[in-house]
Amino acid sequence: MSQEANAAAIALGRLITERRARVAVIGLGYVGLPLALALCRAGFPVLGFDIDERRVALLNRGESGIRHIAADAIRTALDEDRFEATADFARLGEADAILICVPTPLTRQREPDLSFVELASRQIARTLRPGQLVVLESTTWPGTTEEFVRPILEEGGARSGETFFLAFSPEREDPGNPNYGTRDIPKIVGGDGADALRLAEALYGAAMASTVPVSSPAVAEAVKLTENIFRSVNIALVNELKVVYGAMGIDVWDVIAAASTKPFGFMPFQPGPGLGGHCIPIDPFYLAWKAREFEVPTRFIELAGEINTAMPRHVVDRLAEALDRRFGLGLNGARILVLGVAYKRNVEDTRESASFRLIELLEDRGAQTSYHDPHVPEIGPTREHAQLAGRRSIDLSADAIAGFDAILIATDHDDVDYALVARHMRLGLDTRNVFAKRNLDLTRVVKA
Repeated sequence: MSQEANAAAIALGRLITERRARVAVIGLGYVGLPLALALCRAGFPVLGFDIDERRVALLNRGESGIRHIAADAIRTALDEDRFEATADFARLGEADAILICVPTPLTRQREPDLSFVELASRQIARTLRPGQLVVLESTTWPGTTEEFVRPILEEGGARSGETFFLAFSPEREDPGNPNYGTRDIPKIVGGDGADALRLAEALYGAAMASTVPVSSPAVAEAVKLTENIFRSVNIALVNELKVVYGAMGIDVWDVIAAASTKPFGFMPFQPGPGLGGHCIPIDPFYLAWKAREFEVPTRFIELAGEINTAMPRHVVDRLAEALDRRFGLGLNGARILVLGVAYKRNVEDTRESASFRLIELLEDRGAQTSYHDPHVPEIGPTREHAQLAGRRSIDLSADAIAGFDAILIATDHDDVDYALVARHMRLGLDTRNVFAKRNLDLTRVVKA
């Protein structure tokens, strides 16, 4: 290492230790905003970047826009002059450390879409100055930091480990989790060189309860994929068991509850109507895509994806069967209320929600659908389900419930009056076992 690089690393390390390093966070959504606030609470001045100018204005007014992130935390950071949001990416040069928290979706061909990462990297490259630390947090395939981001940052002559420092630290957010916030979750860190690792560890270590250093950015990238592939495969397993046991007249939720009493060798996963969120439905395909470069099959990953992707169609088929058996009705012309369009309970996040696919499948078969979700008053624009944008949640009343041929429980929010639903529904298709968990009348309930 040159003397200049060593001096730059020492200087940045001192700024971090003294909490004088200014941190830029690119992307102020479900990952970037809680991270920015955690850094503010640790004493760092944070400059948040987002391409959505309306979101920037919202945050600078001290409003959250995300239900589980308290506006008080934003106002405190603003009042202490530790936080500012901006859409002016020319200001990236003001930061000592830059954290990239942008989406990494899939294309329609289920291949990685790194357009947001590329855009952020090119914006950084325009103002990159000696001594800055750049950390990618967006989930992606092993090798992205070194093979994709680093070349973009080095196009102008800068060199990782010499004029700037580069690392990967995967986000591990679980929106709405009451037990594990951003600070509580150990932070995986992999650096492109020893200095980058040390600096990234110092930065995150100042704001998080603990850090877990690994040998390279690629290992850190693989850790994140492994965590979500583990979940995807196990959810696929219980979804398949749900179908198998259902054919045998066995309640899979009873089976899982009993199996969970074993103090070793078993970990419970819950079936559902399909996967949702920005991680589990997407991340496994990043590894499957990368594995093709090495001519290595990923059978478990792809099979799990097939099973989980097929769940919405299974649910709709089950509903059609139940309507026919109970009332002699088909889906064509049936009035269906989908209860919950968020991808998981108690949040307003609809990214990759299985409910959208359920609505589309129902309407393809002629059903008339409405939805109720206390956390999603209106469906926003999405890339895959643009035709659903603008639909609004209906009020949940006894008369409204009775007016539907069936209620499809897709998301098990806690703040829904399921007793009211149970009393007035003609038929309930329960994909989350909510009625049994609450000891409600099951005579009009079909599980799926």
